[in-house]
Amino acid sequence: MKVLVLTGMPGSGKSEAVKVAEEMGIPVHRMGDLVREMVKAKGFEVDRANMQAVADGERRKFGPDVWARRTVRLIAEAPLLVIDGTRSLEEVEVFRRELGDRLVVACVHASPRTRWGRIGRRGRPDDPRTFAELVERDQNELRWGLGAVIATADVMLVNEEGKGTLRAQMRRVLLDPMSPPAQMPGAPALDGTKKQG
Repeated sequence: MKVLVLTGMPGSGKSEAVKVAEEMGIPVHRMGDLVREMVKAKGFEVDRANMQAVADGERRKFGPDVWARRTVRLIAEAPLLVIDGTRSLEEVEVFRRELGDRLVVACVHASPRTRWGRIGRRGRPDDPRTFAELVERDQNELRWGLGAVIATADVMLVNEEGKGTLRAQMRRVLLDPMSPPAQMPGAPALDGTKKQG
């Protein structure tokens, strides 16, 4: 069993990467779904402000890894599954304790301007309406530790070229989770050996 934990800033392309997994028949757990269910249970409208308030409130009350601990309970045995939405090293550590070397952290990365262009096109009701709002949302995500997760990811999927490139990278990662989607000739492999070529 391998578990691919997917992370990245808002608008980086995580949803498209998740679609690839779903199309391949790979089970996906979205951590945000747990937050959404709690927002509904509290009788609040499901919007960005309420999702953020409930998620942050639970982290303050029960610890920064609370959503990961709740997600771990839902994991069923499968050859490969994807968890979408990790936002802190504390969450990653929960998965690492439970899964050990079966865990692979993959980050979908895109620049702020690229992400802003995508967010403007997708038109979700809870998306930032201005670039300044996107920056504010980014800062909130980084305060909870998302930057550290991105910086220490096992695999980086750079999404500046469009859906086709990202989808191809994601397929390669899902077929071999510990193989980088693209590696420079001569770069160290994940096992520390030097790649030939």
